[in-house]
Amino acid sequence: MIVAKAGGRLIENGLPSDLIKDIKTIIASNKLILVHGGGVEVTDIASKLGKEQMFITSPDGFRSRYTDKETVEIYTMVMAGKLNKQIVTNLQSMGVNALGLSGLDGQLIKANRKKKLIIIDNRGRKRAIDGGYTGKIVSVNSKLIHLIIDGGYIPVISPIALSEEFEPLNVDGDRVAAYISGFLKADKLVLMTDVEGLYLDEKLITKLSVLEAKEILHQIGPGMITKVYAAMEALKMGVKEVIITSGLSSKPISSAIEHKHGTVISYE
Repeated sequence: MIVAKAGGRLIENGLPSDLIKDIKTIIASNKLILVHGGGVEVTDIASKLGKEQMFITSPDGFRSRYTDKETVEIYTMVMAGKLNKQIVTNLQSMGVNALGLSGLDGQLIKANRKKKLIIIDNRGRKRAIDGGYTGKIVSVNSKLIHLIIDGGYIPVISPIALSEEFEPLNVDGDRVAAYISGFLKADKLVLMTDVEGLYLDEKLITKLSVLEAKEILHQIGPGMITKVYAAMEALKMGVKEVIITSGLSSKPISSAIEHKHGTVISYE
C-alpha cells in the first residue's frame, strides 16, 4: 500500500496529467491513497472574501495558518469542496475511479483541538495564544479507507479533522498523510511537492536516516521541516520508508518508490 500526498502548489491548476497517468500505472498493482493540500488556494479565496490570513511560527520553526472560526469555515469550503472535487474530476476524466472525502466524513480523521499555541512573535519572543481551530490527530478510521479501496475506488482525502466536540479542525496535510500511512501500515509514503527533494547548502540529499534527520532539523527551512517531521512520525508508526519528491516530474510516484528521484528517509 502506498500513501501519496500532493502539495498545494502542485494542484493549483489541477493534478498534472503525468501524475494522473502514473497513478493509473500504480493502481494496476498497488493500493493507493491520495491526500492533498491546498493552502495557497485557501489564502487566495480568503483574501477575495475579505478575510486576512495570519501565519504563525512555533519555537521549533513550524509555520502554520492561524485558524479562527471564520477561517476554518473558509478552509473547509475550499479544501473539502473546491479543491477536493477538482482533483476527483481530474482523476475521473482520465479513467481513475476516485472518491473524495475529508476527515469529517465517517469520522475518518479525529483530532483534539489545541487549546493554546506557543508562537514566536515579531520581536522574537515566545508567547501563548488561543489554539483556535487547529488540531492534533489522534486516530484514523482505517476500516473506512479499506472499505473504499476494496470497493474499487481511490480515496482522495482533504486535511480536515473532526474534533472531540464535532467541529472541523485545520490539520496539516503532510501530517494527515503520515498518520494515514501509519494507521494503515503502508509500505511507502510519498510526499510530493514542487521541488526535487530536501536540499541542504544547495545540494540535494538523496538518502537520510531518522537520526540524521533529527540532527539537521534546525537547518531545514519552514517549507520543508513539516515534511521531514511528518516522515519521522510515519516511520515511527511503522511505515517502511518515506520519499519527499517533486510531483512535477515524469512518473513522480513510480520514480520515487524506485529511488530514482527525491529524498528517501528511513530508519537506516
